Amino acid sequence: MTFTRIFKWVALVLLAIATAATLFILVFGWNWMRQPIERYALHKTGRVLAIKGDLTLGYHWPVPRILAREVTFANPAWAREPLLLNVRAVQFELDLLKLFQGQFAFPHVHLQQPAVFLEQNAEGRKSWLLDREQKDEEARIHIGSVTLDEGKLGFDDVAGKTRIRADISSGIAQQQVASPYALVFSAEGQYKGNSFKAKGSGGPALALRDESVPYPLQLDATFGRTHVHGEGTVTGLLKLTALDMRLALRGENLDQLFPIIGIATPHTRAYVTDGHLIRTGNEWHYQDFKGRFGESDIAGSVKVMVGGQRPMLAADLTSNVLDIDDLGPFIGARAGTVRSARQAAAGVPVEGAQPSPAATPSRMRVLPNLPFNTDRWSSLDADVKLRAKTIRRTAALPLENLRMHMLLRDAVVTLQPLDFGLAGGHLNAFITLDGRKRPIQMQARVKAQKVLIAKLFPTAQLNKASIGQVNGVFELKGTGDSVGQMLATSNGQVSLVVAGGQISRLMMEKAGLHLWEMLQLNLSGDQLIELRCAVADFDVKAGILRPNTLVLDTQVTTITGTGSIDLGRERLDLTLNQKTKNTSPLALRSPLYIRGSFIKPAVGVDKGKLVARAGGAVVLGLLNPLLALIPLIDPGPGKDSDCGPLLASAKDAKAAVPGEDKKPVRQN
Repeated sequence: MTFTRIFKWVALVLLAIATAATLFILVFGWNWMRQPIERYALHKTGRVLAIKGDLTLGYHWPVPRILAREVTFANPAWAREPLLLNVRAVQFELDLLKLFQGQFAFPHVHLQQPAVFLEQNAEGRKSWLLDREQKDEEARIHIGSVTLDEGKLGFDDVAGKTRIRADISSGIAQQQVASPYALVFSAEGQYKGNSFKAKGSGGPALALRDESVPYPLQLDATFGRTHVHGEGTVTGLLKLTALDMRLALRGENLDQLFPIIGIATPHTRAYVTDGHLIRTGNEWHYQDFKGRFGESDIAGSVKVMVGGQRPMLAADLTSNVLDIDDLGPFIGARAGTVRSARQAAAGVPVEGAQPSPAATPSRMRVLPNLPFNTDRWSSLDADVKLRAKTIRRTAALPLENLRMHMLLRDAVVTLQPLDFGLAGGHLNAFITLDGRKRPIQMQARVKAQKVLIAKLFPTAQLNKASIGQVNGVFELKGTGDSVGQMLATSNGQVSLVVAGGQISRLMMEKAGLHLWEMLQLNLSGDQLIELRCAVADFDVKAGILRPNTLVLDTQVTTITGTGSIDLGRERLDLTLNQKTKNTSPLALRSPLYIRGSFIKPAVGVDKGKLVARAGGAVVLGLLNPLLALIPLIDPGPGKDSDCGPLLASAKDAKAAVPGEDKKPVRQN
């Protein structure tokens, strides 16, 4: 038998088989395949697949198109919802080449009125995985893209405290012009423990596995009290391989983003931002954003790199006007909400704020006492730079030109430096907070340089004429979970010096209770007198400051101080004694006492001595009116303090003074 005859016989047999198959399909259709497919699905997954409607096939080799009507597929027995899929009709393309390799791959799937419910239980089992234990990540159907007319989608994750229900439909019928956003969705529920609500639109086909084609997306969502608006493209919906989106955020506190994104964010007042969010590989970049938190403006870029041991956050931020109250939450003061300057000036109360029963003058604290949440410090590393030109303040502190560089490494926060202008001078701080230990261990070294007395207290009328520069060093170590606790346990030294200058004579005469000189200066006008030196040198032990030296020496009087400052109880107990250098014909001569809380200090005199002196004046006045003046005379003369040794005793603070600036500079 020749080869030609063999070929003809084979062709006739194949033709007969094809003809028989065609006649079989014409008579019986494709519905005979429903039961074999259902049995195969039950065997492989242990779950029921039911095809209740017709099954048809279109020939598009090597990707035939199959249409099945009235299809349901069961969830595993542990799931809350009985069905994973319930669809009026599903049309899909089957990749035969992948099928021959043992893989089910569907380049495109179209669903009519689907209801899809996906669940993940506390043990990590996922209902969309098709192995019998729902744990094999490879046991899933590979789908390229999905289109649908309208449908419902549900997702439950018990461990992740997430429950979402969404309605999805085609918006083509409502569109008057061509648009890339052909799909409309709305969703609500709970996401990672926060109430969740969203609406938006997307492209006509959801490219589930395509990691090269950007998918257009518009989104308005609310997570708890955080609102998100985004518009742009997402590539690879399952793996999120790339993202390019204009993103606006608004919320009460950036800290509320932590349960959503899993990256530690600082406590802030109410905020709003608008910027460009880009993801490429393992890098997220929120660039060229602008916004506000509290009453402060903020701009810059934030970059987060993932894929390592922990995320790495790098930020470069600037502010034109930074409200000092808005920095409170960063150091443990209570956060507020945004109020306009006009509302604040008018005394409009903060919306939703309730007066605290504990907020009485006797119980209110000056030092921040809210604990830091160190549990989140180990969730990332960070390198943050912040620059602020103008600092708005409510306490009338003349601050400006803030410069901060914060590093977070292995739960250790380092500020190197925290630098800002203060009253014409500088305050430069190096601070370390070790969050690896409980309580937190703090080390701080703060240096004050060339701070002008006249600008330090701009609202005090008596100080406006004062001239001189304050220099100092604070070196403290303490432990605690808040700034207040750290200072209350601190040990170290605080030194402040003024080497030369001029000061208001009226202020010094008032400190000495020299009534005659006060009357003269009120009639003739205040004068500037020499400020020879001022030294405040404290030892700090267990949060209590006790002076080694507390001296203010001027041309007319010397004031020395004793007592203590308790940072833990926030109490003052200082006694100031004056010694005039000139005889005063009319003076009360009594120590001054500064006592009470930081928030409400009280300045008083020794009433016993005043009564005794006044009584003596009355008795002597009965004998002779001129004798009544004797108890009221302050004879003096006091001596000049030896400023050299005093300044040397506070050598660290003195070292803060640059050599070329030893002479006082007159200020206009």
